[in-house]
Amino acid sequence: MKTLTFAAFGAAVVFISACSHKETHTAETFPVDVAYPVVDSLTLYQSYPGTLGADNEVPLVARVNGYLTGQLYTNGQFVHKGDVLFTIESGNYRDAVQQAQSNLASAKSTLEYAQTRYEALKEALKTDAVSRMEVEQGLNTLEEAKASVKSAQAALQTAQTQLSYCTVRAPYDGHMSKCNFSVGAYVGGEGAPVTLATLYDDASMNATFAIDDAGALSNLLVNLEKNGMDYHKIPVSFSDTLAHEYTASLTYMAPKVNTSTGTLELQGRIENPYGELRSGMFVSVDLPTGTDPHAIIIRDAAISTDQLGKYVYVVNDSNKVVYTPITIGPLANDSMRIVTKGLSDKDKYVTKALLKVRNGITVKPVVKQ
Repeated sequence: MKTLTFAAFGAAVVFISACSHKETHTAETFPVDVAYPVVDSLTLYQSYPGTLGADNEVPLVARVNGYLTGQLYTNGQFVHKGDVLFTIESGNYRDAVQQAQSNLASAKSTLEYAQTRYEALKEALKTDAVSRMEVEQGLNTLEEAKASVKSAQAALQTAQTQLSYCTVRAPYDGHMSKCNFSVGAYVGGEGAPVTLATLYDDASMNATFAIDDAGALSNLLVNLEKNGMDYHKIPVSFSDTLAHEYTASLTYMAPKVNTSTGTLELQGRIENPYGELRSGMFVSVDLPTGTDPHAIIIRDAAISTDQLGKYVYVVNDSNKVVYTPITIGPLANDSMRIVTKGLSDKDKYVTKALLKVRNGITVKPVVKQ
């Protein structure tokens, strides 16, 4: 067995010490980009999940009995107010209109005769050719004839209305859903209306959401009363990436809190000029809740996440990296994030090379705002 001499042992210690010194020197000169948090006055937002619904949604129904004879649109098509969408077998209803027209003509003829007879009886009474009783009977006949004409007119109006139900038109512009029936199917709508399809007026949409935070509700009511907050351009976002950005205008607040859920329902209107928005889409509404005149803002990309939550790396006065947990708020100016707890405007946080730095190592900070 070889024995390590004292000289060799000393040389080894010197070599190890030199290597250790070299590594420490490398760590101290490792450059890292850092920045100071920005302090700015910002509007604070609270995000609430909601769903979209068309400004108007109406079921188009069959109110007569008969076979569906036509569907005059393509499923999903945009239609205009007054466009014919469905036709239903109308033979029986046309016959009813003709019968009502005939009855009205007969009633008018009877009225004309009753009017002429009554005038003649009044003239005959002047020469005592007829009795006053006969004149009164003529007047009664005339009134009955007038009533018959009104009844016949009402019956004709009803028959014409029933006939008009055989043609289903669009009440306004919008997109059509697919039809619930095939052409040729029998629909019985006289007893109870039968839904054929739904028309969506999606030129503007309503984002429906609910506030369940008593504090946020209180702030909302105060801000509305003082008109200190702008509720006409509320930021909204969607789970799907869309080609355009949208904002909402607060249009409705429920008059009472839902006692079963403890929430207050609100609605915001979103204009839909590009037709990208659809009923049933999920939306996130960023409702303004107040202002922070000294909000601390950092780059969102500098924030990391672990099992304990959000954190950043801060470089202290000794140029050592310090793992720093933070509490974050909403995004600001697209790429920036509000920090509500954990940082001050004097802290230098690491903005790049996040995978290279570790807690406790010594670095050379390079300030870049």
